[in-house]
Amino acid sequence: MGEQERGDVFERFRESLHKMEGHFHVLEQRVPVELQMEYFKCSTRMRRDNIAMTEEDFNSYKQNLSDSEATTDTKKHALLALAVSNEAKAYRILKEYAQHPEPDVTNWAYMALMESRISLASELSEEKQIYISTGLGGKGEKLRFYALFYAAEKKPFETYQRQIIGREFTYFLLKEDCEIERLIVNDVYVELLFLIPVSIDIKMALTHVVAECNLFGNFLSDIFTVTNVKELSAEEIGELVRKKYEDNRTGH
Repeated sequence: MGEQERGDVFERFRESLHKMEGHFHVLEQRVPVELQMEYFKCSTRMRRDNIAMTEEDFNSYKQNLSDSEATTDTKKHALLALAVSNEAKAYRILKEYAQHPEPDVTNWAYMALMESRISLASELSEEKQIYISTGLGGKGEKLRFYALFYAAEKKPFETYQRQIIGREFTYFLLKEDCEIERLIVNDVYVELLFLIPVSIDIKMALTHVVAECNLFGNFLSDIFTVTNVKELSAEEIGELVRKKYEDNRTGH
């Protein structure tokens, strides 16, 4: 996917959120997108079955979650059943468990707690409840993104350029109510991990901060990579950097 296509995707996403009226719920934990899809598939199937739960069922599922001998599938089933029950007691059980979940079902527990929270909020409030989740998670009504910026030319940033990047990124993003979690200036690329309000145009914001840096010399490329699926590995960064400067040489 090209940079323009990525920007268009994020712009369409932002516009769709503006058209929605309701309360946003952002999944704060980092849960792989594939696992989220698996969870919702199972959740939809269980909701379709619409099995009423008794007090005995609640106690049994709670016991399953505290049983160190219980299998992963047993715990997953218990978490799902509690999540789709739309009961306050189930939410309390899930909230307590999600504070110290077992490693094999940690992400499943986070998803179950979020589903239970939204279900209860839907019943108790007339306001529409909107669920937003990405691979990198978020906080409040902010989503977490990972962005990779490149030097305009394949040569290490100079000291003053590093200082400009640190100053301008921090100033502008904080002004836009973003939260910078990590900003690392490497030899020929910059890694940024940050939280941005869902209402902000991310492409415009990042394009602007690059332009502000380049007022002091065009040392940053106006092409960058941004994703909310996962942080890029060293190998993936290396491949993107290599391709970036190969494209520069061939004029693409």
